[in-house]
Amino acid sequence: MKDFQTCDSLRGISCNGCGRQDKQLNTYDYMADVPGNNDTTDLVEVQFKNTRKAYFHNENNLDLVKGDLVAVEASPGHDVGVVTLTGSLVPLQMKKASLRPNTEIRRIYRKARQMDLDKYEESKGLEQDTMIQARQIAKDLGLQMKIGDVEYQADGQKAIFYFIADGRVDFRELIKVFAETFRVRIEMKQIGARQEAGRIGGIGPCGRELCCATWMKNFNSVSTAAARFQDISPNPQKLAGQCAKLKCCLNYEVDQYMEAQRMLPAKDIQLETADATYYLFKADILSGMVTYSTDRRMAVNLVTIPRERALEIIALNKNGQKPIHLEADGPVEPARSTDLVEQESLTRFDKSKKKKNKNKKRRQNQQRGAMNGPNN
Repeated sequence: MKDFQTCDSLRGISCNGCGRQDKQLNTYDYMADVPGNNDTTDLVEVQFKNTRKAYFHNENNLDLVKGDLVAVEASPGHDVGVVTLTGSLVPLQMKKASLRPNTEIRRIYRKARQMDLDKYEESKGLEQDTMIQARQIAKDLGLQMKIGDVEYQADGQKAIFYFIADGRVDFRELIKVFAETFRVRIEMKQIGARQEAGRIGGIGPCGRELCCATWMKNFNSVSTAAARFQDISPNPQKLAGQCAKLKCCLNYEVDQYMEAQRMLPAKDIQLETADATYYLFKADILSGMVTYSTDRRMAVNLVTIPRERALEIIALNKNGQKPIHLEADGPVEPARSTDLVEQESLTRFDKSKKKKNKNKKRRQNQQRGAMNGPNN
């Protein structure tokens, strides 16, 4: 069954490239080789289509390992999924998922049989046409919503419709039409733009698969302040991800930037020297280099110094002292990378060729002189 083939060599990355994600990066089970690990709890983590995961009781004490296909209890009927985690780490994952205390935990019936897989394939084949038809129905009813994905239960008795809407949507009439059209039990789930991007999958501008499609489960709010702290150009096209929202990765390093920025001199502090007054023009937060200008608003007589030197001058100014120059031991220039191409001219091969030809002509003239000498 292609959609449930394990991707251990790819560590959970989708086998189908950047298409819809059938596998999400799973938790590394560092307790898998510990004897008796699976006996600590009967809870099992099971993954279904795309990024949806749920937890079940293994009441029948089935010998389950990661990658096994199982038939699990659903309401109504049953569903088919892939075992992604067993043993003592499952309760920790449930806590991380912030499951409510009153959440009902269903049970695993059995390992999936061929009959279960055939029925699953039949139900899965209906999803694409159902989604297109559902979008048209929602449009005809004038509802301000978008059907982002449809997931059929493995036994075909139920379908989950994932939708996006800016506000509250009254879809009671829509559910009636869906039930009459598709002849299944209908469940509507509202998701955000980031969750939709995770379900669809894709490649980000960094060249890697989307974080929301591979490992990210909790989506924190992202503000433009994160880009400002990191001195990133406030270009909406560059800051937006596949979901048209601010990229989640803007939050990844913002704490490090804020911590490094606290070690830099304040922007409103001037540096007084014997020859001029300097104002902070820009700062390279991670390298700790700060650039000062003699004009408050324009780049005039720019001087770049380490933050330690700037803090040293600030301390001297507080004591009423002024250094002669901003630099401690002359200007501080940023280190340049060595370019082997720049070390020699591209015409160096032509020069050696000319020199070789010149030596050849000299030898020829010497030979001619030696031959003409005795005759003379």
